[in-house]
Amino acid sequence: MRTGPVPPEDPYARDPDAEDPYAGDAAAARRALVREIAAGGDLPDPAWRAAFEEVPRHLFVPSFYVGVLGGYERLGREDPDPGRRRRWLECAYQDRPLATHLRDGDLVSSASQPSLMAGMLHALELRDGDAVLEIGAGTGYNAALLAHRLGDERVTTVDLDEDITAAARAHLAAAGRHPAVITGDGTHGCPGRAPFDAVIATCAVPRVPRAWLAQCRPGARVLTPLSTGLLKLRVADESHAEGRFLHTSAYFVPLRGDAGPARAPHTGGLPRRATENELFRFLLALTAGSLDPHEAYSLWQRERRPVRERFGVTVSGAYQWAWLDDPEGPYLWPLGTAAAGQG
Repeated sequence: MRTGPVPPEDPYARDPDAEDPYAGDAAAARRALVREIAAGGDLPDPAWRAAFEEVPRHLFVPSFYVGVLGGYERLGREDPDPGRRRRWLECAYQDRPLATHLRDGDLVSSASQPSLMAGMLHALELRDGDAVLEIGAGTGYNAALLAHRLGDERVTTVDLDEDITAAARAHLAAAGRHPAVITGDGTHGCPGRAPFDAVIATCAVPRVPRAWLAQCRPGARVLTPLSTGLLKLRVADESHAEGRFLHTSAYFVPLRGDAGPARAPHTGGLPRRATENELFRFLLALTAGSLDPHEAYSLWQRERRPVRERFGVTVSGAYQWAWLDDPEGPYLWPLGTAAAGQG
């Protein structure tokens, strides 16, 4: 006979006979997350709200790293400590990005902040029957949301790293989704699955890869992180596209492949009010290689600290340029010369 106090039941203990022992707690956490995102205005479309309510994020992040004391702590569903498993599930449904793959101490893949994902998906203006190319498979969660909205056969996701694509396939299968998951250089898109009605990148680029436009139908939308912002382009044809930045900031892992690294801006010698201002740093990154920091600061002051939505990008053949207010106005900056298939 047992004597003394009865130990409390561990609701996070693994049951090997259960398909998903966390399903009940995860569903409640997911509903709370959706309410939080909707309250911030990022889920106005019922179709996307349903996707976030029904796709289980915890299946896509069986382990991840959280920042502690200048380093990382790993949390996972297989941790023997019930308190740490509880923290894993709680963090999986917080509105925060999660580091999922580290290599030599550097972040190479992550699960994006859900509210940012919701805003990006809404900005794509998807319609029933659209085919979408995602650049950067990550955990597979974003592809699962797209597949929930459009159907598995309409979604293609590409990543350079075979370990990442293999994990994404496994996560998607666990959630009952089977879009096309391709291992390859996202810079080149996926010509075998083209044409696409939308391209969404979950990694930052220094310029828009020309292959993306060539694989789009006229009128397609391209949404990609660039210069700490989110650029939304409307495709005219395989060589021409134009659009503006959304209002939100965006910090993503750089695209690995032929695109090459983005140019890092330097802020030495500038006033603190400028170097600490996020919008100024956006302008500085966007014009790196064209304006030195002091020229960028003069422009920033002269134009009354312009918001992101005043900036845009035009792609025309081999040329790409960023602009302020008007694509043919006085403020134009080349994004880079054509190289390795890039514009």
